[in-house]
This record gives sequence, C-alpha cells and structure tokens, in this order.
Amino acid sequence: MKLWGGRFTKEEDALVHQFNASISFDQRLWNEDILGSLAHAEMLKKQGILTEEEAAQIIDGLVAIHADIADGTLAIDPTAEDIHSFIEAELTSRIGEAGKKLHTGRSRNDQVALDMKLYVRARIDDIDEELTKLLTVINDLMKEHLDTWMPGFTHLQKAQPVTFAHHLGAYFEMFRRDADRLADTRERMNYCPLGAGALAGTTYPLDRAYVARSLAFRAPARNSMDAVSDRDYLIEFLSDLSMIMMHLSRFCEEIIVWNTNEYRFVEMDDAYSTGSSIMPQKKNPDIAELIRGKTGRVYCALISLLTTMKGLPLAYNKDMQEDKEMAFDAIDTVSSCIPLFTEMLRTMKVNREVMAKSAKQGFTNATDAADYLVKKGIPFRDAHGYIGELVLRCLEKNCALDDLPVADYQDICPAFDEDIYEAISLKTCVEKRNTKGAPGMAAMQEEISENDNWLAQR
Repeated sequence: MKLWGGRFTKEEDALVHQFNASISFDQRLWNEDILGSLAHAEMLKKQGILTEEEAAQIIDGLVAIHADIADGTLAIDPTAEDIHSFIEAELTSRIGEAGKKLHTGRSRNDQVALDMKLYVRARIDDIDEELTKLLTVINDLMKEHLDTWMPGFTHLQKAQPVTFAHHLGAYFEMFRRDADRLADTRERMNYCPLGAGALAGTTYPLDRAYVARSLAFRAPARNSMDAVSDRDYLIEFLSDLSMIMMHLSRFCEEIIVWNTNEYRFVEMDDAYSTGSSIMPQKKNPDIAELIRGKTGRVYCALISLLTTMKGLPLAYNKDMQEDKEMAFDAIDTVSSCIPLFTEMLRTMKVNREVMAKSAKQGFTNATDAADYLVKKGIPFRDAHGYIGELVLRCLEKNCALDDLPVADYQDICPAFDEDIYEAISLKTCVEKRNTKGAPGMAAMQEEISENDNWLAQR
C-alpha cells in the first residue's frame, strides 16, 4: 500500500520504485515509527478526532505489530516503499478502516522527522553509556599508573618525563568532552516535530504539547517548516561521532607505535591481536588499526550530509532521504569501536620498566637540569646552553645525563654539584610538578578525584 497515488493515472516504473524506496535502510526505524504512532493515536483520541473505539483498535493493533516484529513473527516486507507505509498497511490489514485514520493530521514529512529524532536520541544515550565505560577504564588505569614514568613527546621527540597516568588523563579529557558534546546535542535536538504536517501544520485541533510530553521531548518544534526540514541535529551528532573517532584513532595510533618492537611500552592482549599467514613471529595490533581506519567512514557520513543539505530550499526535499544510510553506518561503526577499544585498553599490558628506561635515555630531564642552574642564579638562557653542551657530551659517551660523572658537569659549569643527580631523577622531575593538571602525584590524585566525582554523577 502506498500513502499516495490518487492523482496518478499509472503505476510508477519498477526502477523508479526501487530507486525511490527507502525500506532497505529505514526499516530499522520500526520501533520509533510505532512509538510515534501510538502517541499520535492517543492524542487524536484525547482531542476527539478519533472515537474511543477507533483509537483502541489502532493502539491494540500497533502494540500487536510491535510485538510481532520484535519476536520475529512479522517480517518487514522488502517491497514496501518505506517503513511508514509498511506499518500502516499492516495495521489496516489487521483492523480494517480504522487503520486508515491513523494518519489524520500527520504527514510522512513530520513522521520521518520524528522517527529519526527518536532513533538518534536513543543512540546518543547508548553511545554515552559506552563512553562512560571507557572513561571508567581510563580512570582506573590512571589510579594504577601514578608512578609509571614515561617520556612525554612533542614532534614525536622525547621532551619531558611524565607518568602514564598523566598521559591517560589527556585522553580522559578528550572523551569527557565528547560526552559533554553528546549531552549538548541531545538537549538542543529535543523538540518534537510531530504535528508540523508536510510543512504548514494542520487544520485539525492537535495537541502538539501533549505528544511532545508523551515522547519525552522538551516541547514541540517552534516552526513547522523548520521541524520537517531540520537536519542540524543529525549533522551535529555526526560531528560528535567524528570527534569520538578522531580521539579513538589518535589513541590507537599511539598504542600501535608503543606496541612495536622498537618501543615495547605496551603489549596487546592475544584476544585483541592477530597473526600473519606467512610470518609466524607476528602479533599484529589489527583491532587498533581497524578502529583507526574506520574513522574515515564516520567522517564521510558527516561530509556527505553537509553536502546534501547545503543547497536545499525550504521545506522538505527528497534529498533528505539520504540522511539515513551513512548516518546509520556511522552510528554502527562508533557503537562497535568504543566497546572494542575499551576492552583492548583494559587488557593491554604496560611495561613500566621499559617506559622508565626510555624516559631516562631520552634526555627528558634536560629542562630540569637547566632549572637546577637557574636556582643557583644562572640566567636560563646560559643554563640552556650549558645543558646543550652536556647533552652533546652524553651522546659522545653514549650515556644518559644521570650517568655522566660530576666532573663532566663541573667542566662545563662549576655551579654543578653532587646534588644534580637527585635534581634530575625521574621521580624528582615528575613529583615536583604539582601545578593543577601537571603529572606530579598530588596534582594527579586531585585530577583522579575530580574524575571519580564526575563519573559518579553520570
């Protein structure tokens, strides 16, 4: 059954039907379509547009259809034009003429807008839940690695010593912002389009506020033309998902590098690695690589929808049907990547000794050596030059600053003394950095406590 056709004198071409139909992908909106129809039917009854008997037939029929689709008794017809026409046709076949009255005061334009908003809102909640699990794992690892020293990097060059907890804390902040962005998107989109009709509302005395409350929206959408043509919320959601994938990809890139034989900072659990068909020694970080690779799919969905919407006049245009397929793919991608990454991170082995050795051998304490001289009254610019000379000497002797004899220090600058070694130890370098957000123990414990409080409120 089509929801249109009275003014047409012949059937649409088969290829046109196939090209125009959306049932292959919008069938996943069956739950939201029925929920919206139930709220609409209740409102029509409340307003006296449907009789009590008609409304009861419609509601009972919709509930039965929902149960049958949910348990697999009813298969969705792949030849239907879309999920809306399929459910209405099924309803009419079950209850007769009363089923045809469900669409009173409603257009497919506001119906599909409602379905997609309900679907996206539910997926925001699902993804937010997965982000909370990931953030909990990161925070737990931070607690475990407060004294796991490692090099911090700039330009992929060893820079200053930090802790693994501090490094993880940077990703906690990224994913926390992602969760905040999802919450912002959910709040901004939470206005109900149903009742907007095709674009200009309806002459029926609908109670749009009642429907909005029934479906847990803040209020009805304020302008009927915007209600049916708005896809800002979906673009914003895809932008949020793109940011999440970007952060996952950055973290995966680091894990891939750390997992190499050259670094050996971490070792991936066997359950999240694969082997080679020809090289028996290989243990590849394929899950991290796939998450990194799938980021492009999510970006593609965002750019596609932005491109689709950029030239559309008000109000609804069929182009907007293209908002779904790649959006669904992006949602599925993120929904699978976050839990996989969470478990991969949780089961990953951290090689503390290797990390600490790398920090020590990379001259990450050079800035602290310069600060040592500054505290003795030497201008920083001069101190910077002296430490540069010391680094050159270490390179010649193939040793770290910690291993250079004090005579070499004093040969370059007499202000050095035996206490230089304590001043540039990794523990000292890290522990004395306790300004807010720094890697020192006190600062990190404060940060973790704030994380605990934030997670407890979710």
